[in-house]
Amino acid sequence: MHQRKQIAVAVTLAVSAMSAFAQTTPTTTESPTLQRVEVTGSRIRAVDLATAQPVQVMSQEQIQKSGLVTVGDILNNLSSAGSPAFSKGAVLTSNREMGGQFLDMRNLGAQRLLVLVDGKRWSQSVDGFTDMSTIPSSMIDRIDILKDGASAIYGSDAIAGVVNIILKKNMEGGEFSGYVGQNKEGDGKTQDWSLSYGVASDKGSLMFGLSHSKQGEVWAKDRAITAYTYGPNHIEDGLGAGPWGRITPITAAGTSNTSAAAGGFNRVINHTGTYDGVGVSADVRNPNNYHAYDNNSPLDKYNSTQDMMFQAPNELTSIFTKGTINLPADMRFTTTAMYAQRNSSTQVAGYPLQSTSQVANKVYISKDSYYNPYGNSVNPGQGIDLFFARRTIELPRITDNKNKTLHIDAALEGSLNLGSSAWDWSVGYNHSSVTGITNSSGNINLFRLAKALGPSFMGADGVVRCGTSMNNLVDGCVPFNIIGGPSASTPEALAYINHRGGGTYGSTVNSATADISGEIFQLPAGGLGFAAGLEHRDVRGYDRRDALEQQVLTTNLAGFDTVGDYKVKEAYAELNVPVLKDMPFAKLLSLNLATRYSDYSNFGDTTNSKVSVMWKPIDDLLVRGTWAEGFRAPALGDTFGGGSQSFDTYLDLCDSQYGRAARDPAVAAACAADGVPAGFRQKNQAGGNVTGGGAQTTVAFNTGVGNQTLTPETATTKTAGFVYNPSYVNGLSVAVDYFDIEVKNRVSDISVNYTLTQCYVYSVQEFCDNFSRDVTGQITQLNRGNKNMGSMSTKGWDLELNYRFPRTQYGQFAFRSQSTYTDEYNLQSTNESEILNYASEFPIYRVKSNMTLDWNLGNWSATLGARYYSPVKTTCNFEEECSDPEGQSAGFDGYNKLGSQVFTDLSVGYKTAWNGKIMVGVNNILGRGPRSNADAGASAAKVDADVPLDRFIWVRYNQSF
Repeated sequence: MHQRKQIAVAVTLAVSAMSAFAQTTPTTTESPTLQRVEVTGSRIRAVDLATAQPVQVMSQEQIQKSGLVTVGDILNNLSSAGSPAFSKGAVLTSNREMGGQFLDMRNLGAQRLLVLVDGKRWSQSVDGFTDMSTIPSSMIDRIDILKDGASAIYGSDAIAGVVNIILKKNMEGGEFSGYVGQNKEGDGKTQDWSLSYGVASDKGSLMFGLSHSKQGEVWAKDRAITAYTYGPNHIEDGLGAGPWGRITPITAAGTSNTSAAAGGFNRVINHTGTYDGVGVSADVRNPNNYHAYDNNSPLDKYNSTQDMMFQAPNELTSIFTKGTINLPADMRFTTTAMYAQRNSSTQVAGYPLQSTSQVANKVYISKDSYYNPYGNSVNPGQGIDLFFARRTIELPRITDNKNKTLHIDAALEGSLNLGSSAWDWSVGYNHSSVTGITNSSGNINLFRLAKALGPSFMGADGVVRCGTSMNNLVDGCVPFNIIGGPSASTPEALAYINHRGGGTYGSTVNSATADISGEIFQLPAGGLGFAAGLEHRDVRGYDRRDALEQQVLTTNLAGFDTVGDYKVKEAYAELNVPVLKDMPFAKLLSLNLATRYSDYSNFGDTTNSKVSVMWKPIDDLLVRGTWAEGFRAPALGDTFGGGSQSFDTYLDLCDSQYGRAARDPAVAAACAADGVPAGFRQKNQAGGNVTGGGAQTTVAFNTGVGNQTLTPETATTKTAGFVYNPSYVNGLSVAVDYFDIEVKNRVSDISVNYTLTQCYVYSVQEFCDNFSRDVTGQITQLNRGNKNMGSMSTKGWDLELNYRFPRTQYGQFAFRSQSTYTDEYNLQSTNESEILNYASEFPIYRVKSNMTLDWNLGNWSATLGARYYSPVKTTCNFEEECSDPEGQSAGFDGYNKLGSQVFTDLSVGYKTAWNGKIMVGVNNILGRGPRSNADAGASAAKVDADVPLDRFIWVRYNQSF
């Protein structure tokens, strides 16, 4: 309610201010004089918009015709975009970015892309990611996508490219837009509502916007292909820990004893029902009501996918205002302010709870518990403590993330003439901040669980209480019959052990800038353009965890606080040198030189430069090329990260059937020397042996630990290409650009597999010291953090084709196409290791292409679009579904080749006589369904959640007034 009041007050004030502005200032017409503008990729203002860098431009009209609502969805469909950094389906993801949208340009990592709004840095998370879902698409005039390195122009992070979102500068009157859409099956409901209004005069302009968008959830259980982890053909293979209590006696070492020879057992309570969790258990106190656990039987397992979201919901509300005041002496004061609140939520199945879920705080069923079938209440004086395992499906894990973004910038800018040259200058301040709160439920409070499974008794009134007698009760405690499963749970017991946690996080970027650009003097081929500037940037952030989670007293992923900051001082200079003009085979030849010096408070200084060339041998042909140095400073989380727990999916190299030890005697010997028993089998969370794809670890590992010895990444970018506009074919434009980007010293998190490989294959003791095993050989503790690793590089081609057909009596047709061919995508784990090419292995598509045919006739318009993804190789989960079990690839041995995909979209629009426009569209009009993909990033099922799931139908209405 408080937020609604704030929004209402902001709307009232903005509308009042605009009304007053409109009444006191008469409007004037725009001057026809051509103005110098700043083009993305250069600080030098110019009239000619042709650039030496490849820049793709997306207009507001194209955005609306796409049928997509959020900036993240729009940009992630670019042909040059890789798979999203955080999948919509990664509902098990525990980071603060969950619910946001991030562009991963050329698969180089979303943290290596710089996002600007009106040329100014946008907010970043502690881990260096920019959430583009916080930018309201209704306020966008166009989006410039610079497919080139630009650290010399903009500083850190501009390695894979730059996205510059250009907001509407001014407007007169108002506009309302409404949008609704949903999947054919009725889920994934999406809404988008926006209202904007503006006034302008010779004294300035003022604009206000309010928008609200909402994307609904998609549940995994609602489609056969997503209802089970490995799809409908392998229902039982993906089943996990069951909801019925599994018990074993514990050894002196504190681990479960499942060895019958040693007097142990591994038993499950008898129950009705199957892996859907529906059923009733027998009396848990009777030892005869149990049966031996069989890992091959599905009856005691559970399909956790049925409780999980396949795609998470998202809701965004934003307020935007922008104003300009014209001042004397050709000066202007401009300011932009935006507040956005994004609410997202995820749900996954209840926790796969067991006695050693947190190794530091083990919990057992007490021998004095009333519900212990081998306890003192059943067999007085002979009771034993029990190890237990069961999934608490009654408490699905729900996490809500409320993210707030605030951006304020202000600048005093102006123009002046020095001699015969025109100069532009500006002095500005930029503030961007992100703050957030997470709230979670469904994890287990281990401190309370220990009490609930501790001593308990049944009183004379038939009520079971915590304690040993009525004179020795445990205050507030509610006994928990954990063995009996869902049918034996009580609301009071579940409420008692349910942990309601949370955390806070935030990051702030404050920067002060001063820039100047103009022409120093005239050369025979034109003016010598010059730009220079200074910037001081202050970056700070934090991520604070729940107190109980920090003490590892819950089953939620524990973590420690991240707090850090740094400052950077920068200076840049850019020079545009016109070499030749209107000469034979040189209608234009120019060089652009740029350099930027950066001094960071936490690691030192760096200088990065760039050289670009632009040559027009004839009027119809522009040839261009660049060479650029780039760098990325480690994010706050990389350096100051406190670390957090993670249930990693991996395959233990020492597994005697599927691990590398099974085929490499040297690895087998190293495992044996480390104390791994002969015939060792890695266990999954259900207590069974893993399959060839490995499994999630049964205990949480510690990940994301900060490394203050990290140094910046460096990069080299080379591009070369041409733009051809043949004068003999009116309306045709062809652009071809080659790209070659190499990142060295890359900052990367160390995976479990990498840690084990370095230990057992390369005998690096540093990595062997980062994990430990129990007496059975299972890994119970592992620490992994960030490290400067080897190189990463990519090479390929971009092709853009545009053709506006001659107008006919049947209307105006126009064709647009953007395609990207990735020839190489190379990764090197360390500077000494082999370089492997992952091109054509998911998610690195060799070819991605977008093609669009536009049609206009009178008030009618239509757009037919197609999105193409080339074939990719994926891991084989099952040999019978492996297209080439013996095939070799960079990422895995044996692969399954998935064919190409084409998604076709159609929209139709009509302009009304009352300044309105209605649009109706269908995305994925042919209804191409999802497919199983062993390497997909979704948590619920092995299906890619970031390509169309279903036929999506939408309608939009715009009204100007």
